Amino acid sequence: MPSSSETTGGETDLITLGRRIRHLRTAQGLTLDALGEKVGSAPSLLSLVENGRREPRLGLLRSIAEALGVPMSELLSAEPPSRRAALEIALDRAQRGPLFTTLGVPAVKPSQKLPTPVLEQLVGLHEELARREQMAIATPEEARRANTELRLEREARNNHYPQFEAVAEQLVKAAGYTGGALTHRTVARMAEQMGFTLLHVDDLPRSARSVTDLRNGRIYLPPASTPGGHGLRSLALQALAHRVLEHDRPRSYGEFLRQRVEITYFAAACLAPQFVAVPFLEARKRERDLAVEDFRDAFGITHEAAAMRLTNLATHHLGIPLHFLRVGADGALFRGYANDGLPFPQDVTGAIEGQLICRRWAAREAFERRDRATEFYQYTDTPAGTFWCSTQTGSMSPAGGPDGGSGAFSITVGVPYAHAKWFRGRDTQVRRVSTCPDPACCQRPAPELTERWSGEAWPSGRMHQQILAALPRGAFPGVDDAEVYAFLDKHAPE
Repeated sequence: MPSSSETTGGETDLITLGRRIRHLRTAQGLTLDALGEKVGSAPSLLSLVENGRREPRLGLLRSIAEALGVPMSELLSAEPPSRRAALEIALDRAQRGPLFTTLGVPAVKPSQKLPTPVLEQLVGLHEELARREQMAIATPEEARRANTELRLEREARNNHYPQFEAVAEQLVKAAGYTGGALTHRTVARMAEQMGFTLLHVDDLPRSARSVTDLRNGRIYLPPASTPGGHGLRSLALQALAHRVLEHDRPRSYGEFLRQRVEITYFAAACLAPQFVAVPFLEARKRERDLAVEDFRDAFGITHEAAAMRLTNLATHHLGIPLHFLRVGADGALFRGYANDGLPFPQDVTGAIEGQLICRRWAAREAFERRDRATEFYQYTDTPAGTFWCSTQTGSMSPAGGPDGGSGAFSITVGVPYAHAKWFRGRDTQVRRVSTCPDPACCQRPAPELTERWSGEAWPSGRMHQQILAALPRGAFPGVDDAEVYAFLDKHAPE
């Protein structure tokens, strides 16, 4: 291959370039042989160029442009020269893709002899195959890969998105918010200013958290399970976020996850707006009395939401690196974030979800406490340094939760030892040592227990069904379109 200085440098798609040359050549009634004579090149080479299988040298391109009487810019245009050429390019690309190779069928040459209606049908079939394959791609492995990419991106930017902060601040101020907890009425006013009405219904489709009727300007939400229903504010704000952030229908599971991260961030930025939350946190830092529970109560949000919101603001505005964990009672990590060097357990792909964390970490030690009503504080010495952590435990429901058991979970926010001085609970005397990932730390049974019970124990393990199941298909994974459309038709105004 010629060097980049001698070629088009890949700036123009080779298939489009080839089709433009063929279009201009045939429009002038030239054969490949005739054009070859004009430019001093073999017809076989020109054929490869026209079929997008050879990258021409810059000198050859200049000669072709001169022979066809057109400027170089016309040859290098990214637009197909005609509707017919666009169809030929689409078919050619489809037949060069990995999906086509799995079909085991012969390729169809998009020559001039192929009727245009047949060409349109072939292109349509390939587009439908690609669409269906895209819908089916959301396997657990794909989800973990996409989730890992998003986590690493968030950690690299300290989980701070100024563009979302700015739009959230603008909207809450326009709705009359000045401080404290964002009320349901203020959220409803924000929706009204965007042309939406919030409606609470008890027959929301089981597969949907909320449903937005774009035609009639309605957002359907579940009824409050408890008076106040603080979680409904977040659901409503997340539904509005899709419109505020101008989301399109997700084209992949990775894009679906990214949109979920963005709407969650937007909702948090509305519930604890930066222009109020940052001064609150700065004042607590000056007093060396930072506490998740105070932040939670000041803005009327959940402990988990307050902990996650700290990851948005603490590093960027307070200069404090930190980590966040949500852990089940069995020690499985469901959600994690760290820009302070805390080493999460990972699988070979770098994913952390479902990995067991060390038994010595505060996130698991907290489950051993008899009093779980208040935060638990602990220092932990690890191979990566000493970390201070504040952990609050909770329970989802008696019926069970994401850990497959009682629904018990813990929420942890922690910082390196040097930054513990800013937090309430820094004077705790609780200290543990963790040498994980060394198996001798907490993964191996005590030698005397191994000797006594090895070969004598046969437990029946709890099955986590989500590990085996492929993720649901669809642009909005897990959502039943038939159910949603029937719901909208039922509730649409006459």
